Amino acid sequence: MKTIDTSVYVVDDDASVREAVESLIRSAGFSVRTFASAHEFLASPRAEVPSCLVLDVHLPGLNGLDLQRELARADIQIPIIFLTGHGDIPTSVRAIKAGALGFLTKPFADEDLLNAIRDGIARDRSARAAPNQDGMVGSSRPWRQVLTHAAKVAATEATVLLTGESGTGKEVIAQLIHATSRRAGGPFVALNCAALPEALLESELFGYEKGAFTGAVVARPGRLEQAAGGTLFLDEVGEMSPAVQAKFLRVLQEREFQRLGGTRMQKANVRVIAATNRDLRAALAAGAFREDLFYRLQVFAIRLPPLRERPEDIPALLEHFVAELGPVVLGRRAAGITREAQEQLLAYSWPGNVRELRNAVERALILSDGRPVTPEHLSMPAEAPPPVTEGPAVVPQGFPSQGFDLEAAERELVERALRQTGQNKAKAARLLGLTRTKLYTRMQRFGLS
Repeated sequence: MKTIDTSVYVVDDDASVREAVESLIRSAGFSVRTFASAHEFLASPRAEVPSCLVLDVHLPGLNGLDLQRELARADIQIPIIFLTGHGDIPTSVRAIKAGALGFLTKPFADEDLLNAIRDGIARDRSARAAPNQDGMVGSSRPWRQVLTHAAKVAATEATVLLTGESGTGKEVIAQLIHATSRRAGGPFVALNCAALPEALLESELFGYEKGAFTGAVVARPGRLEQAAGGTLFLDEVGEMSPAVQAKFLRVLQEREFQRLGGTRMQKANVRVIAATNRDLRAALAAGAFREDLFYRLQVFAIRLPPLRERPEDIPALLEHFVAELGPVVLGRRAAGITREAQEQLLAYSWPGNVRELRNAVERALILSDGRPVTPEHLSMPAEAPPPVTEGPAVVPQGFPSQGFDLEAAERELVERALRQTGQNKAKAARLLGLTRTKLYTRMQRFGLS
């Protein structure tokens, strides 16, 4: 077995069961092949691996569990759904522990089997797609775990919370989950909660009716409506204001919402994936994030590791970015990276993670002018900037005799916070212990807007 097929295979020694299951699967729009025994399945002349295998436990000769072990030994990964005429709990436990997707006892409900098959196909599609997705490069254990969790949750409708530092690839993983889910045919709609002030975020999310507020001259659907049938990705969800948090909680609880200025309740037919680089538990403790919303979002949490926790992936990422960016930056294939430059890249801690690495490669390719990238084309500091630690501000014990210019000191702190965060207002506000509104007020006062 070498190539990949998209059909469902059924192995059962009972001809009537085989025919019934085959008819059911075909009625759901899937292609199907049937086999009377494990040996017949293994001896199949077609070199194909199905997307899902429906397998009877009690088969003549090689039984279902034996076949499961044979496939695992040959490193053939197929989602398996076991069927049995006996409610054998120990057998089902062994099968599930060995990696089976499901275990159904005959007679089973048609919809139960079809739902299990759909989950199996979605999981198989996710497992195949993950290594080939742009940004999915990496074979380290932490990254493989991320991809495994993404593949498992993609087959469900569960709400997902992606956590991790900026630049670790949260939106890439969100897109992967969407692309390998049942909602893949629907839209993927993203909304950055940190990029908009509260009033605008609310109208963008829920939409509004004509006359809902000054300037609302026509009705407009929000992101919830635009994402109908697909996935709504809420980036930087930790920046959502308390008022919007309360309204969005209803979407997750009741699966319904109203446009601003509207009276009609609408159904929210979306799968929600949220992401944050904040510690939401700390935000809970500080009263900045609703506890009930937190637990609604964190049905299935996936932490994306920073690049410094998976340095073994850096060589593969470098190769990927050089191949990807060479034709864009140079108009031709890039010459590559010298060993000395690669050693310097490996020695850096990458506080900006994969995004920073990609930007560094792009800049180096521009400077290299088509030649191999050397250390002189790199611009990282000798050491990564130290992490920002929270704690009380250090203030002088006394004041100078000429007095202290508090206004100038406050302006300097605001400027430093903006420089350190690359002009990211939400992050700068957090560093200063301010709300975004208060930061904007100070920026206007100091002429920094």
